[in-house]
Amino acid sequence: MSRLLVVDDEANIRLLYAEELKDEGYEVVTAGSSAEAAEKLQHGVFDLAVLDIKLKNESGIELLQKLVKERHDMPVILCSAFSCYKDDFSAWLADGYVVKSSDLSELKQEIARVLAKKALKVKAGT
Repeated sequence: MSRLLVVDDEANIRLLYAEELKDEGYEVVTAGSSAEAAEKLQHGVFDLAVLDIKLKNESGIELLQKLVKERHDMPVILCSAFSCYKDDFSAWLADGYVVKSSDLSELKQEIARVLAKKALKVKAGT
């Protein structure tokens, strides 16, 4: 079972993602801020992180940069209500990008794709 970290400042979004992704067979841990995410990362290992870009008084992009530097083996998917960030050079550090929607099928597909790609890398020894 893959373990996911979902970081979003909106409690209802965290709850929705957690419930939907648990139904897909994932273990889901949520965080409402970069600081809370950092705390969760200190106490656990995650197979993938889903980050909101716009966090209250914070930037998910800054958290992404930190994760790429410190946890380079953990893939990150950005999930934002704003599609304009797809063109932001900093967002290219992410392994995936999904525009938020009430239909989580695109997010679920992207998680499955990124985890499969990670599994292939591990199997190949890269």
